[in-house]
Amino acid sequence: MSGRIVARTLSAAALGALLAVTGTCAAVAASQAPPGQLEDVIALPNGFQPEGIAIGPGGTGYVGSLADGDVYVFDVRTGEEITTLEGPGTPSVGLKIDQHGRLFVSGGPSGTARVIDSATGDVIADYELTRGPAFINDVVLTRDGAWFTNSFAAELYFLPVAPSGALPDPSEIVKLPLTGDWVQGPDFNANGIAETPDHKALLVIQSSTATLFRVDPATGEATAVDLGDTALPNGDGLLVIGRTLYVVQNFSNTVAVVRLDAAGTSGTLVDHLTDPRFDVPTTVAAYGSTLFLPNARFSTPPTPDTEYRVVPIDR
Repeated sequence: MSGRIVARTLSAAALGALLAVTGTCAAVAASQAPPGQLEDVIALPNGFQPEGIAIGPGGTGYVGSLADGDVYVFDVRTGEEITTLEGPGTPSVGLKIDQHGRLFVSGGPSGTARVIDSATGDVIADYELTRGPAFINDVVLTRDGAWFTNSFAAELYFLPVAPSGALPDPSEIVKLPLTGDWVQGPDFNANGIAETPDHKALLVIQSSTATLFRVDPATGEATAVDLGDTALPNGDGLLVIGRTLYVVQNFSNTVAVVRLDAAGTSGTLVDHLTDPRFDVPTTVAAYGSTLFLPNARFSTPPTPDTEYRVVPIDR
């Protein structure tokens, strides 16, 4: 996730500190069919304050709001609104959609995660991940369940999901401390999260150090990914497609493209994607050969009339 959290949740001073360093989330969902002609930009409701994005296999997009937790649902091909799912009044930060049509949503400063019906917005399950310092920022779905980052604590949270899709009891939540090379700093730390290409480990970007880590999901041991001389300042949402990692660098208004080895232990920067339409993008999702990035506009004071957009670019 990223930076702007509702004023009722954080003081102005705390908010300013967040905006100086943040980022957040990545969302991954790709279609098997090419999207064809797309809109130049996709308009979101004024005042929406977007953060995370997810795209279902049929080309339905979902963007979460930091303001009230609403989820805006739209057709990625036409940009037209399908519906808006009402939020709980607290932020919806990172989000991913599973094969059962359920959205897994990071709850930011609430310290919670929830699972909602992507068609109705009904809350299927609501989990308290921590009572400690919290900004539950991003989420990735793996074969075994859902992993969440906490930007204010050196730990990840895992919700095991059965092969049948059955959700866990709250007693089954796993808290995994980050160890190894991980050193918790001030401000935002663990932000975007993804799986390694071989699906055996996790990738986590630490915003405060511009460092990408490979995390062993069994032990929590974090090892800095060898990127040579490449740093990733303003690292936010992550997306892995094949062996290509896309790193959204929010305030840099760019997406770093990294070619990884299968295990995610090393990589090489191969490109930077940027666009004049970017205005502090935070997260990224894919549909066909197109990447979609919501502009969070953290440099612009939010008002009920502030305009927000999703920007599609070629990958």
